[in-house]
Amino acid sequence: MKIVVISDLHGNFDALSALPESGDELWVLGDLVNYGPQPSEVVDFVRAYATVVVRGNHDNAVGFNVDPRCNPRYHSMASATMRVSNAELDETAKEFLRGLPQTKGVERDGKRFMLCHAVPSDPLFGYCQPESERWQQEVESIKADYLLVGHTHTPFIKPVGQTTVVNPGSLGQPKTGNPDACYAVWQDGRFELKHFSYDLKRALERIQRMPVPTDIQQDLATVLRTGSV
Repeated sequence: MKIVVISDLHGNFDALSALPESGDELWVLGDLVNYGPQPSEVVDFVRAYATVVVRGNHDNAVGFNVDPRCNPRYHSMASATMRVSNAELDETAKEFLRGLPQTKGVERDGKRFMLCHAVPSDPLFGYCQPESERWQQEVESIKADYLLVGHTHTPFIKPVGQTTVVNPGSLGQPKTGNPDACYAVWQDGRFELKHFSYDLKRALERIQRMPVPTDIQQDLATVLRTGSV
């Protein structure tokens, strides 16, 4: 079995539509919307093709019209683009976001997977970098061979006790110091982190047409172009 795992799509349909490989299943670790120029297209794609999806803090924000609770550097970008997401998504799409589970446990090929956007103890908002000692506490609260998370946009594979924590990184807004979109693949009993280039120029042109202030457009473009704030 081959499973493609993506996270933090953030309305970047140019990256999503360029995903270079498919598998038996597509798993999505949340944050379909905000920041990017095409939230509706991303939600439609995920609804059509994803096997397992969990809710991210930005999905929660748009679905329930609440604060996504971003860090201060991203707050203005999130607020401005949330208005775009709210305007573009119809009620069916918002209902889909509201209905997504915050955590999801599945079993494939005899292996147990726990999926959440952030961390099991705080699935929407918990911010935990790969080097954090908190992972030990988090894996102790679940019974799984693999814990799959997103939220930090930082790809990593980290064995913690009997559990392997995997973050595929961000497909739609990478923060690796590189503009390549990130994802992960589970096949033959192991995970591999991958990345690919896509039509960044087209994505940047779409950002320039977004109905948000010019300084917000510039910040969004900088993140995509440089893979950092």
